[in-house]
Amino acid sequence: MLLVVNAGSSSLKLAVFNGEGRQVTQARAEGLTDGHAAALREGLDRMGLRPADLRGAAHRIVHGGAGLTAPCRVTPQLRDQIAACVPLAPLHNPANLAGIAALADLAPDLPQYASFDTAFHATNPIVATTYALPLADREQGLRRYGFHGLSYAAIVRKVQESAPEMACGRILALHLGNGASICAIRNGQSMATTMGYSPLDGLTMGTRAGGMDGNAVLALAQRHGIDAAARILNRDSGLLALGGASDMRALQAAGTQQARFAIDHFNYWALRHAGSMIAAMGGLDMIVFSGGIGENDAGVRAAMCQGLGFMGVQINAQANAAHAPILQDTHSNVAIWIVPAEEERQIALEAMAVMAAERS
Repeated sequence: MLLVVNAGSSSLKLAVFNGEGRQVTQARAEGLTDGHAAALREGLDRMGLRPADLRGAAHRIVHGGAGLTAPCRVTPQLRDQIAACVPLAPLHNPANLAGIAALADLAPDLPQYASFDTAFHATNPIVATTYALPLADREQGLRRYGFHGLSYAAIVRKVQESAPEMACGRILALHLGNGASICAIRNGQSMATTMGYSPLDGLTMGTRAGGMDGNAVLALAQRHGIDAAARILNRDSGLLALGGASDMRALQAAGTQQARFAIDHFNYWALRHAGSMIAAMGGLDMIVFSGGIGENDAGVRAAMCQGLGFMGVQINAQANAAHAPILQDTHSNVAIWIVPAEEERQIALEAMAVMAAERS
């Protein structure tokens, strides 16, 4: 059995996979206040597992910086490298390290592995990742990284499994949820993505503002202070600020003018960014929707496909309403799929590949 650990600042998600990469059980804890060790023990107990039942554990690490671009075994040196990326992800990497430390205390001899949410975007050309800033600031790590990489890697894998010839084309992948981003994927590799230095950039999100003029950010910081401005941009903005709720389902149910505007704002900016991603990969062969909104909101999918009609995109209304896995109309020039997010399974499969390489 392989344990997958996704540790947040106040949460812990666990999933267990068998040797074939199939999930067999899971557990989660929210509102943690006294660390991850107790929650880890309780989660294993709820799943009926002991450390001795596991042959390894794999962790989601949000930020691997510019250097950590492939799944690997956790070593003291790797933990130091993850810690060096804490300034790039101060809310995430410390929690990820806490999960590693908690499991090491509980099972010191258990091999641990790490997968990085930024790694999939390492194939972006340098012109796509470079901010036009002075060299000294760029050398301090100020650049575009991109996120949701594990979700996008899983999308590529699942397309390859079902239609290998399509995986070689130009895929517009939309991971739409409370956090939302779009990725341009060509020949199975990321060419561009909407998130940048942090997960704040790009689309309108549940509580994140998305892309903004830097001077507008400075104005917020001058008006409220840096810490308060960071809270506003990350936790008090987005759909919540525009429509009064961060959940798309609540906005749909509310039906108010503000809620409708928030939905329109989400769709408008997703479509604008989609056009940018299509330009980055030189065309469009396939659209993939994933994430909570992408998988479940037929209205958002219809709006996106209608907006991309000039690219030959035609969605089948009945298939869309039924949330079918294949959505394109027979006259569409572009394939349209729903691919459920499989980040935990992607982490498990990546760790298994590293373990197999260690044995060979």
